[in-house]
Amino acid sequence: MTVASIAQPQGKTQQQAGLPSQRARRPGLLRRWAAPLVDPAVFDFWAGKINRSWTWERALGRVVERTVAAEGAVTLILQPNRHWQGFAPGQHLNIGVEINGRRVTRSYSLCDVPRADGRIAITIKQVDGGVVSTQLCQHTRVGDLLDLGPAYGSMLLPTSLPGALVLLAAGSGITPLMSLTRALAAQGMPVPVTLIYWVRTTAQACFVPELQALAERFANFKFQLVATQEGGERINSAGLSQALGQTLAQTQALACGPGGFVASARELLGAQVQSFQAEAFSPAVPLNVDSKHIVKVALRRSGRTLEIGSGEAILPALEAQGLRPTSGCRMGICHSCVCTMHEGLAEDLNTGERSSEPNTALRICVSRACTDISLDL
Repeated sequence: MTVASIAQPQGKTQQQAGLPSQRARRPGLLRRWAAPLVDPAVFDFWAGKINRSWTWERALGRVVERTVAAEGAVTLILQPNRHWQGFAPGQHLNIGVEINGRRVTRSYSLCDVPRADGRIAITIKQVDGGVVSTQLCQHTRVGDLLDLGPAYGSMLLPTSLPGALVLLAAGSGITPLMSLTRALAAQGMPVPVTLIYWVRTTAQACFVPELQALAERFANFKFQLVATQEGGERINSAGLSQALGQTLAQTQALACGPGGFVASARELLGAQVQSFQAEAFSPAVPLNVDSKHIVKVALRRSGRTLEIGSGEAILPALEAQGLRPTSGCRMGICHSCVCTMHEGLAEDLNTGERSSEPNTALRICVSRACTDISLDL
């Protein structure tokens, strides 16, 4: 998956928000005493001679199972070491892999619910030209170790469920919504839930047998698969009205997919439902933007000045010119790519919000430069 999470639900407990407990965050007495004397890298090197998953503080996950989820997609089951502190359904984590001697990180949604054995699951769709997705789908095997970042993201189930839930997924956007669906199933599907899942072809759809089984098991769970290259229509008002009915005032909607899909879902449902939350794994295309308009990006720390198109996100534009800024989810959620904008005007590609205030913290993966700008890079 790879924008901002919208309308964060309130009233989450620490456990529901996927935050570690006080006990989980506190190192043991011996560890606290030894910490000033230990070089984590040295410890990891020698401990790894005995067991590669033993580290001083670094969270790792060992691949214990690999299955084909759909055409071009795999599900990896990981066994984290004791440094990983858990998650709540609907959240993401950053996965780090080493490719050609360089560590590369991308964000993926956890598609399962917390398990008694501590194992976690991610489903990865291979993206054309995607370095990490190709590595995970084609080359990662059982026994491999992956770096794990902490869980994050606020598209969680509310503490108090509304009258009904509508889940809208497109492509890889099914993964966090599958986690939420499994969590609701574990609770006995306490409220009516409708899940609509758009894909190009049925062969590319993940989790379909399980979702169909849930629809047969729970009378108040409805599942609809829409294959747009097999006669199905893209998200539209008529299709939603037919699937959902007209009364949505007591309904909470959650949407996940490409930026354009999420923008359409918000436009169609946002004013009708009780609340609307969304995450998009690619920025929505800004309207009325001439991508051929060139702006200058001054990088203060490196002393370089580059030219990029005004209509593209800053992060990939910089990467196209050989730079490697720190990044993670690439969808505006993890804040790994945040840097300071000293001068200029930038626009959030997800919300359309513009900022020209000096020393603004800018998420460059989902921001475009409207004018010449200066960044702390």
